[in-house]
Amino acid sequence: MKHIKGNGGYIKKSIIISIILGLCLIFSTVSFLFLNPKAAPAAEATTATKPVAVKLININTASAEDLTSLKGIGEKTAQAIVEYREKNGAFKAIEDIKNVKGIGDKKFEVIKGSICVK
Repeated sequence: MKHIKGNGGYIKKSIIISIILGLCLIFSTVSFLFLNPKAAPAAEATTATKPVAVKLININTASAEDLTSLKGIGEKTAQAIVEYREKNGAFKAIEDIKNVKGIGDKKFEVIKGSICVK
């Protein structure tokens, strides 16, 4: 293999080789997809995000142990939720949980997608 001589000759040669290899990769990928039509939907299926089923915790019936599975809710706050519910009755909306000591706007924002009232 001959080397291109001169200032920056070796760098220019490696750039040209990189471009050629890149074009070969693109050509082989396009050829594969064109000649194998079943591969395109399979490739799309692997990149698509599938929705994940989230198990909502009913704050009106959940035990303290269940409530600790919520992000940012420890044993003390979980017990406070249960005690608040026993004293004041069922929560009418998930936002009512902010009435419990230890749950403010920030913590509510973290857990609101994981809780429900029924």
